Amino acid sequence: MILENAVESTPRDSRHSGSFGSRASRRRYIIVLLLLIVISCGFGFGLLAWGNPMDFGTDGFWIIAKGRISLVVTMLVVAIAQATATVSFQTAANNRIVTPSIMGFESLYRAIQTSTVYFFGLAGLLALQGTWEFLIQVALMVGFSVALYSWLLSGKYGNLQIMLLVGIVIGGGLGSISTFMQRLLTPSEFDVLAARMMGNLGNAKVEYLPVAIPLMIIAALALMLNTQRLNVLSLGRETATNLGVDHKREVIRVLFFVSILMAISTALVGPMTFFGFLVATLAYQFADTYDHKLIFPMAILIGFCVLTAAYFIMRHVFYAYGMVSIIIELIGGSVFLIVILRKGRL
Repeated sequence: MILENAVESTPRDSRHSGSFGSRASRRRYIIVLLLLIVISCGFGFGLLAWGNPMDFGTDGFWIIAKGRISLVVTMLVVAIAQATATVSFQTAANNRIVTPSIMGFESLYRAIQTSTVYFFGLAGLLALQGTWEFLIQVALMVGFSVALYSWLLSGKYGNLQIMLLVGIVIGGGLGSISTFMQRLLTPSEFDVLAARMMGNLGNAKVEYLPVAIPLMIIAALALMLNTQRLNVLSLGRETATNLGVDHKREVIRVLFFVSILMAISTALVGPMTFFGFLVATLAYQFADTYDHKLIFPMAILIGFCVLTAAYFIMRHVFYAYGMVSIIIELIGGSVFLIVILRKGRL
């Protein structure tokens, strides 16, 4: 009787279950999402129209705008790949500090670029440009990560933390080898190589997109359609196992698609260490929910806004075409330090 009276006396509006803790959180999510959509459309159109010498609406204006569409599409591909991969990776690792870059993707990219220049010279680097170079880089990165996952997670002592530590060690080793080879290059070779070592939207080639877009869509959809299992994985290994989820199998599956997305992004525009971390951290703050089907859209829109804003600043303020990684690494690294200092631990 007492319990029934307590239930009846509880206001109907205060009883709520779902992806959000309250209706106010849901309203805030919708407002932020709509605002990000408007900002994304504004930045996207601004990149097409800003600095266009032709009058708006004329045939010449649209001809120039069409020439810039590939840049906007590249930003969208990178935003989707990095945002989806980082959120999924942090869920699989059950840690919101680590990023997929910890697995040595960027070090492997640098090693591939450096070894190409070291063994074949600038002529070899120019000869290998094109779709085949892109596919080779993606295949090497995915093969490296899959071999690492199958070795460290399928064995008797399979452990995700050990896998992360081994990834750091391998990445450090590849970085040391790259540095050694770079010291043996001529100044002209080193200058060309250095331009490819930083995340640069100007490095992306239009001919890569017909291959990168289908691969990105397949991998991203595979993760987005698996949001319920990702929600369970975020509860931890013991809880996920008790709920009937094969934790090891799901983690390997998630990491496989993460490796594809990271390989596409890195091979397309180069390394951007803190971009994924920055996007994922902001998405968690703005979304304020555990549900991945709501976190993914927020992270993608934030990633696109960050890329377009950074590109606009570097292009029209500092006149450094495409070098968005300079701003992203600065802001992302600062956010990383703030999060570490607030938490007091990794």
